Amino acid sequence: MPQLKSKKILLYVFLFLLIGTFNNKDLNDLKFVKIKSISVIGLNDKDNFELENDLNFLKIQNLFSLDKKKIIEIMNSNNLIERYSVFKIYPSKIDIIVDRTKFLAQFKKANQIFLLGSNGKFIESDFFKSNIPIIFGDFEVKNFFDLKSAIQETNFIYKDIKNLYSFSSGRWDIETHNGFLIKLPKDNLKRSLELLTIFLNENTEEEINKIDLRQSNQIITNG
Repeated sequence: MPQLKSKKILLYVFLFLLIGTFNNKDLNDLKFVKIKSISVIGLNDKDNFELENDLNFLKIQNLFSLDKKKIIEIMNSNNLIERYSVFKIYPSKIDIIVDRTKFLAQFKKANQIFLLGSNGKFIESDFFKSNIPIIFGDFEVKNFFDLKSAIQETNFIYKDIKNLYSFSSGRWDIETHNGFLIKLPKDNLKRSLELLTIFLNENTEEEINKIDLRQSNQIITNG
C-alpha cells in the first residue's frame, strides 16, 4: 500500500512538472512573437496607410516591449490626429483607433493654403474648402480659439461665417454668408455676441450690412 501511494505521488509530480514545463515554454514563445499586423482606423484610406507605414518599425518588436515613447512621438507629429487609442491584440497585432481633427478655418500664407484643426495644428491643403471660414491677416491660434469659444457659448451660428479678419490688436471682424460685416471688440466677446443675436432677432426686417460692436454695450449699424 505505501508503495502504491509513492507511485501515485511520483506520477502527480511528473504530471505537474510536465504541465509546468509546457506552460513556461508557451509563455516564453509568446514573449518573442514579433508583431505581424498593424491596423489604423479613423483617417481616410491613404492617411491610414501612411500612418501604418510610419509605425512599421514596431514589427521588429513584440507586444511586451513596445517603444511607447516612439509611438507617442509619431502620433503627436501627425497633424490630422485629435486623439488616439492603442490596443494590443495578443499575440501579434496592434489596432490603433484615431479621432480625426475637425477643420475649423483656413488661411493662406506664402502661397500655401493651410487648414486649422480643432487640435490647434495646421494642415497643408491644395485648395480652400467651402464649408469653413477663411482667415485674413496674421493671427494667434489662442485668439482664434477664444473667439470660437465665445461663439459656442452664444446663439451665434459659426457655420454662418464666411470670412474672418484678424487685426494686429487681437481684434476680429466677421463677414457672414448673407453679407453682414460684424466689427467685434477685442474684449468681452461673449457679451458682444449675445447683444448681436438679440439685436438681429429683433430687427429681422431692417436692411443692415454692417454692425459695429466695438463700443461697450452699443450697437452701431450701417444700412
